[in-house]
Amino acid sequence: MAQPRHAQPSALRRFLEGQSSAGLVLMAAAALALLIANSPLGPNYEALLHAYVGPLSIGHWINDGLMAVFFLLVGLEIKREMLVGQLSSWPRRALPEIAAAGGMVVPALVYLAFNSGPTSHGWAIPAATDIAFALGVISLLGKRVPASLRVFLAALAIIDDLGAVVIIALFYSARLSLLDLAGAATVVAVLVGMNRFGVRRLLPYLLLGLVLWVFVLRSGIHATLAGVVLAFTIPLQSVPGHADEKRTSPLHRLEHALHLPVGFLVVPVFGLANAGVPFLGLSAEALTAPVTLGVGLGLLVGKVVGVLGFSLLAIRLGLADMPAYAGRLQMAGIAMLCGIGFTMSLFITLLAFPGDPLLQAEAKIGILAGSFLSGLLGYALLRGAPQGWPGTPSR
Repeated sequence: MAQPRHAQPSALRRFLEGQSSAGLVLMAAAALALLIANSPLGPNYEALLHAYVGPLSIGHWINDGLMAVFFLLVGLEIKREMLVGQLSSWPRRALPEIAAAGGMVVPALVYLAFNSGPTSHGWAIPAATDIAFALGVISLLGKRVPASLRVFLAALAIIDDLGAVVIIALFYSARLSLLDLAGAATVVAVLVGMNRFGVRRLLPYLLLGLVLWVFVLRSGIHATLAGVVLAFTIPLQSVPGHADEKRTSPLHRLEHALHLPVGFLVVPVFGLANAGVPFLGLSAEALTAPVTLGVGLGLLVGKVVGVLGFSLLAIRLGLADMPAYAGRLQMAGIAMLCGIGFTMSLFITLLAFPGDPLLQAEAKIGILAGSFLSGLLGYALLRGAPQGWPGTPSR
C-alpha cells in the first residue's frame, strides 16, 4: 500500500536529518574556536574558560556538566537501539558491531606504534567516531549515499560510543572516593527500584540524576558517566493501554526533548570551548610530534583499515551481509568518514593529558588534521562511487 503523501517521516529519518544539521553547526563552532584562539581574542578566550563560577571553572562546567547531558542522550540512544532498534538482534548488529571493534582496535594500535611511556596514555583518542560530523558530511551528498549505509554508520557510531564510555570508565578514572561511590550506588539502586515499580514520570528520575551527578563528580569517576547510568534506568515501556508508545514512553519523551538542545547547543558549545588551538604559539616540532602523528594517522589510516577491513572480512566469512545497494567503494567512503573523531576524541584528550597543555595541543592538532582529511577523502570517495551497486540485503 502506498504511503500517504503527507505522512510523517520515520523516527530514524528525523534522527538522521537532525544529526546531519547538528554536524554542520558543530563544524562552524570548531572553525570559530580556531579563529578566536589564533586572534587577539585568544588570551581572553582562555581566561574565560578558566574563570570560576561557583565550585567549577566555566571549562569544567562545560566538560563535566553540559557533557553529562550529551552522555545522557548517548545512553538513551544506546538503550533504545539495543532493546528495540537496529541493534536489537545479532543479524542487525553483526556488521556494525564487528566494524566498530575494528575501528577501535586498529587506531589504538596505530597510536601506540608512535607512542610509548607517558604519552601512550592517549591510545583511546583516535578510537572514537563523531556521528554528528560524519552525518553532516553525508548530508552534503544527498541521495548518492544509500539509506542502508546511513543506518550502518549510525549503528556503528552508537556501538563506538558505548565502547568509549566503557574505556572512560575503566581507564580514565582518578583516585576513587569509596564514600561518594557508595552514595552513587545508593542513588542508582533507587533509580532501578523506581523503574521496577513502574514510575513513569520523568521529573523524579531527573532530580535523582542530578544527585547522582554530584556523587560521581566527587567520586573520581568522570562525572559525565552519570548521564549514561541515568539513561539506562529510564523506562522504555509506554503507559499501559496507550496506543502511541512514543508519546508515553519516558525514554522516548526524554530523548526527543534532548535531541535539539544537545545537537545545537551542548555539542557546539563543547566544540567552541575545546577546539581552539593557538597555532602561533606552537613550535614546528608539534606538527610532527609522536602524539600528533599517532592521533592523526590513527584517525586517517587506522579507522579506515579497521572499519573496512573488519567489515569485508566479516562479509567474506559469512558473519554479516553487505548493506543493501552498497558497494565496496561506498563502504570505503563510510569507513573513511569514521575517521572524523571530533567530539569524543577531544573529550578523551582532556582525560588522557590533564594539566598538560602541550600534549593536549598536539592531540588536538592530530584530531583536527585527521578528522578534516578523513571527512574530505570520505566525501570524495562517496561522491565518486558508482550509484545503485546492489549489495546483499541485510538478513
